[in-house]
Amino acid sequence: MNVALIQMRTGLDKAANVATAVSEIRAAAQQGADLAVLPEMFCCPYDHKYFAPYSEPAGGPVWRALSEAAQSNQIWVVGGSFPESDGDQLYNTCFVFDRTGRQAARHRKVHLFDAAITDGPHFRESDTLSAGSQITLFDTEFGRLGLCICFDIRFPELFLLMSQAGAKAIIVPAAFNSVTGAAHWELLFRSRAVDAQVFAIGVSPARNQKGYISYGHSIVCSPWGEVLAEAEYAPCTQIVPLDFAQIEQVRQQLPLLSARRDDLYQLIQHEKKS
Repeated sequence: MNVALIQMRTGLDKAANVATAVSEIRAAAQQGADLAVLPEMFCCPYDHKYFAPYSEPAGGPVWRALSEAAQSNQIWVVGGSFPESDGDQLYNTCFVFDRTGRQAARHRKVHLFDAAITDGPHFRESDTLSAGSQITLFDTEFGRLGLCICFDIRFPELFLLMSQAGAKAIIVPAAFNSVTGAAHWELLFRSRAVDAQVFAIGVSPARNQKGYISYGHSIVCSPWGEVLAEAEYAPCTQIVPLDFAQIEQVRQQLPLLSARRDDLYQLIQHEKKS
């Protein structure tokens, strides 16, 4: 499976952001990508004051643009995220579309970024956004994939549950800041890939010089913990081939999942309504 990491810059012009995303999806498909991944908040600046005015319900203009891009280019699209409105609630949501443009999955960010970083940003997503309550998996012709958003990656239980449910790769649209990114970005993606014995894919916005400064460095890590590709901070699209046969090879050498001691500890998923 060839995955396109679309590290685009998010500006104030929502329509221009969407147009850039659609153009990059088209270019990725023309270069042989099977699946294109956009960054977290790809069409909305990462700031509380923009979440409500930039928000849309499922089926709105941004949703339709991504669906049409998937269908017209016959490519899977993991739509980064944007503020989704649902009644009086706002969610940080990623929609996935298959090659026909059909919605294949929706992930609402489960763990909201409420943090106060020394010499870094102080931000509380929960002041504006609501948390999702579902673990998200979807099936492709290449196998089952998992999905989470940014801060979700800091919770290894989520990755282990998705791996146990058959995920071969876990995709993470994420907008780490320049402080937490420098400290933890590569560490977390390599660690989650090794823990869950999956490919870990992170796609970030390109760095802006004003407002919230994203780390960039979109990345793919193998189940062995190797960094297969990593961008810098500027806008770019990288297409990375994934060989899912490597997953079984790693799991045969290090049988972590089958060696778990369920008699001593258990990881249990609780079913909740979204």
